[in-house]
Amino acid sequence: MSWPGRCSGVLLHPTSLPGRWGAGDLGPEARRFLGWLESAGQRMWQFLPTTPAGAGGSPYSSPSAFAGNPMLISVDDLIEDGLLGDEPELAELEAADPASVDFALLYRCREPLVRRAAERLLDRGPGPSFAAFRAEHAPWLVAWREFAAEKRARGDAPWWDWAGAPLASERDRSIEDAIQFLYFEQVARLRAEARRRNVLLVGDLPIFVAQDSADVRSWPSIFLLDEQGQPEFVAGVPPDAFSELGQLWGNPLYDWDALAEQDYAWWRLRVRFLLKQVDLVRIDHFRGFAAAWAVPAHAEDARSGSWTPGPGRALFEALRDELGTDDLPFIAEDLGIITPDVEALRDGLELPGMRILQFAFDGNPQNPYLPQQHTERSVVYTGTHDNDTVRGWWHHAPEWSRDALRRHVQRDVQDADVADTVLGIALRSPAALCITPIQDVLGLDGSARMNLPGTPDGNWRWRLDGGQLTTASSERLAALTREAQR
Repeated sequence: MSWPGRCSGVLLHPTSLPGRWGAGDLGPEARRFLGWLESAGQRMWQFLPTTPAGAGGSPYSSPSAFAGNPMLISVDDLIEDGLLGDEPELAELEAADPASVDFALLYRCREPLVRRAAERLLDRGPGPSFAAFRAEHAPWLVAWREFAAEKRARGDAPWWDWAGAPLASERDRSIEDAIQFLYFEQVARLRAEARRRNVLLVGDLPIFVAQDSADVRSWPSIFLLDEQGQPEFVAGVPPDAFSELGQLWGNPLYDWDALAEQDYAWWRLRVRFLLKQVDLVRIDHFRGFAAAWAVPAHAEDARSGSWTPGPGRALFEALRDELGTDDLPFIAEDLGIITPDVEALRDGLELPGMRILQFAFDGNPQNPYLPQQHTERSVVYTGTHDNDTVRGWWHHAPEWSRDALRRHVQRDVQDADVADTVLGIALRSPAALCITPIQDVLGLDGSARMNLPGTPDGNWRWRLDGGQLTTASSERLAALTREAQR
C-alpha cells in the first residue's frame, strides 16, 4: 500500500466515546475526538467493525458484512435534524452509567428511538437522496432489509427456523432502509470532518460472518453448508496464548471454489463498500486467507480442528482489479500461529503486518515483536482490543518479562510510568505506522480493558470519561509524536 508517511494514530471504538445516551456514537463526541487527534498530531483513527453487533455486543460476530450498526447513530444529530424530540427513553438513557455500555439498555431504549426517527423520516418524505441511496446499495441493502425486518417480526428467531409466508410488511422493510440511510449519512458527515482535520479513518474487516446473518441467508452458495443450510465445520483458532482450548467462533467457512467461480463478486462488493467509509482497512485474521482452522460444527471447543486451505493470492488479485490499484489499502492482522505460507502471502502482497509490544519482552533477542526486529512496512501497537492495557499487562506480567522491558530501555520502570515507556518505544519504532489504544495514551489500568478473548460476557463495554480528552493530554501526545519524528 502507499503509506501516508511516518505517522501515528489512536485506536478507539466509537461506542467507547463519552456522551449522554448510553454509548458513544458517530455524533458530536466523535467529531470532537477528531479535533483532539488533530491537536495531538495524530493522522489516524482506528476503530473496530461498525456493522451491527452480535452476541454480547461483539463487533466481530455481526448479522451483516455490510449494514451499519444502528446503535452508532447519533441521538444528538437526530434531535438536531428534527427527527427526535422529547421521547421518554431519552431520560432513561441519560441516567445510564457513563463509564460502561449497557447493551440491554441500548436495545430497550435506544433502538426504539432510532426506529422512531426512521419512521418520521419516511413520513415527512426523505427525498431524492434516499432513493439514490437505495438504488446505489441495492445488492446488499435488499438482503439486509429482508433479513432484519423478518427477523424482528419473528421475535429474533434464526433465519433457518423461518417457515410459512413472510411476516414483515413493506413498511417494516422501508424502516430498515431508512435506518441505514440515517447511519450512512452520519458516516459521510464524520468522514468529511476527518478529511478536514487531515485524519485517516482505519476500519476493520472481520474475515468471517455470523451464521445467522443476511449474508449466509442471501448468498448460501459461497459458504460450506449442508442441505439444511447448516455448517458442517465452523471457524476458530487452535490453542494459543489466549486460550488453552483454542477459540471456537462458530462462523461458517467459505466455499472458496464457488467464490472463485464468481470471480469473488461478494468480496469485491464488500471491500469496495467499506472503502467508501474509511481510508485504510485492518483485515482481521489475515492468516485465514492462507489456511483457516476448521472445527467440526458440534465440537465443544476448538482443539479438534484442522487447517483447511484459503484462497491465497487469487482473492487479493481480484481486489486489486476491483480497486484499480496494486497498492492495497490493507493492514494484515498477522497474529497467532503464523506459518511461512502466511508470511509469503503477506509479503508477496506488500502488506504491513502488526507488531504488538506486549508480546515483545520474553528475553528472546530474536523476538519478532521487539522494535529492532520491526520493518518499515509494519504497524506497531502497544496492544490491541484483545490485549489488556499496558498497565494491566504490567500488573500481571512475570518478573522476568518486566526485567526484559527494563533491560530494553536500560532503566527502572514502575507502574506509574510503564504506559508512557511502552508508548515511547512504539513511537520510536522503525515501523512506518504506530497506533496506540487510547487507554495506553492515557495510562489507564486494566479496568479499561476492552475485550478478554474466549469469555462471552462483560466485554466491549468500556467508555472514556468525558474529561479525559484534555488539552494537556493532546499537547503531551503531540510532543512525544514530534520527538519520534512522526
